[in-house]
Amino acid sequence: MKHEFKLLVFDWDGTLMDSEARIVSCVKGAARDMAIDAPADEQIRNIIGLGLKEALEMLFPGSDNAFKEQFIDHYRHYFLNEDSTPSLLFPNSLAVLNRLAEQDYLLAVATGKGRPGLNKVLEETGLKPLFHSTRCADETFSKPHPEMLLQIMDELGVEPDNTLMIGDTEYDLQMAINAKTHSLAVSYGVHEVERLNQFNPLGCLDDIAELNGWLEQSA
Repeated sequence: MKHEFKLLVFDWDGTLMDSEARIVSCVKGAARDMAIDAPADEQIRNIIGLGLKEALEMLFPGSDNAFKEQFIDHYRHYFLNEDSTPSLLFPNSLAVLNRLAEQDYLLAVATGKGRPGLNKVLEETGLKPLFHSTRCADETFSKPHPEMLLQIMDELGVEPDNTLMIGDTEYDLQMAINAKTHSLAVSYGVHEVERLNQFNPLGCLDDIAELNGWLEQSA
């Protein structure tokens, strides 16, 4: 089946940026500051893509709002100021996004990051001018709730059938289902391909560099 995509919405962590190690390090730093046992690395990787409050509910079930707010403050201190763990764009991300912009696609980001964290990485990477809209989990509902996608589509005037959500987690793909958009998975992020395929994405890329060719074949 051919598709006419006008709007491409990207997840950030694990899709455009290899930030897994930094996120794991910041969660561990926050736990250390609060004198509690840090979750295992695999547990932390599993929640990448969710909003921080939703992630903490999975990592520390039953924790109250005061605990979550304190943990988030410590996490953001590490992410924004303290932690120097390398967090780089995946190879080819910049070239792919520039090519899509030249082709007049509308580009957007829907991320589990908070606004301060997204603004920081957009500034560091110089990618901010390429995106027509961005939404963060502290501005609306966390994935897999559809609100981020719905707000982006409403802002840019694009219908769900002309929208493609691109991400590396089941939260991205379930959000697309909930918003009635199409989805495309990437295999190099935090959730394994078998897990992603349960949500019936249109395809699964092994490298973001494959996106331009995939779109041409789908047009």
